[in-house]
Amino acid sequence: MGLRSTEKQFQKQEYRINKLRISLLGLVIALVGSMASFAKEQAQSAEPDSVLLKPYTAEYKTSARGLSLTLKRELRLGDDGVYTLSNGGSALVVGFEEEARFRVEGGRIIPSSYVYQGTGLMSRRREVQFTEGADTLRSLYKDKWYDLPYTDNTLDRMSQQEQMRLVLLNDPTPGENFVITVADKKRVKEYTLVYVGEETLKTPLGEVDTLHFRRIHDAPDRRSDTWVAPEWDFMMVKTIHIEDGKPIEGMITKLSIDGKNLAN
Repeated sequence: MGLRSTEKQFQKQEYRINKLRISLLGLVIALVGSMASFAKEQAQSAEPDSVLLKPYTAEYKTSARGLSLTLKRELRLGDDGVYTLSNGGSALVVGFEEEARFRVEGGRIIPSSYVYQGTGLMSRRREVQFTEGADTLRSLYKDKWYDLPYTDNTLDRMSQQEQMRLVLLNDPTPGENFVITVADKKRVKEYTLVYVGEETLKTPLGEVDTLHFRRIHDAPDRRSDTWVAPEWDFMMVKTIHIEDGKPIEGMITKLSIDGKNLAN
């Protein structure tokens, strides 16, 4: 097999892994986390640190285009009050690892940094660095740093997921439409999320009641849905993203919250 052919195969493998990653991360930016504007209003009336996020570990099985991948996610709380959220997975010779660091104040996530690192043969790095009180943030994409506008409700690809959970832990009644602001690559993006309704899902951890959310896409052939479980601290249970008629699905398989394992 020639070098060029081998490189093309690795590129295809990385593309498929990134598609799977979208099902649980990039997807969630548009789906689960799209409550940042509501969170800002919530924080104004909430007492400081009225809810602390509990540490957890979780695993998700994702599948798309004939490839399966297990993603492992963990939230840790340091003695200094700083949370670290890590996530990663690999298949064959490529994979990824990412990490976000943030604090929680008054019901609001205060991000400090986000790092994405490709692993194996396809090594790519992305970063977002926040400075509280500044007008701009720094984002690394394709070996180039960009200065992007920064406001109090701007989050990164991972910390926004915990913001959604924090909002619902403070007030478990979903609103109607929510908008989230996320710094990603070389621009700041906004997404809209709508609440669909309550649904009961069967999972490897047992049957659980969930809240179903859907992202609003400009393209009619795209669809993104996610389900979170109130009794599991609003952890994400399932995601489905459809693009070009091909689904990318993710389902929770393991979960431990504050040291307590959830089993079927």
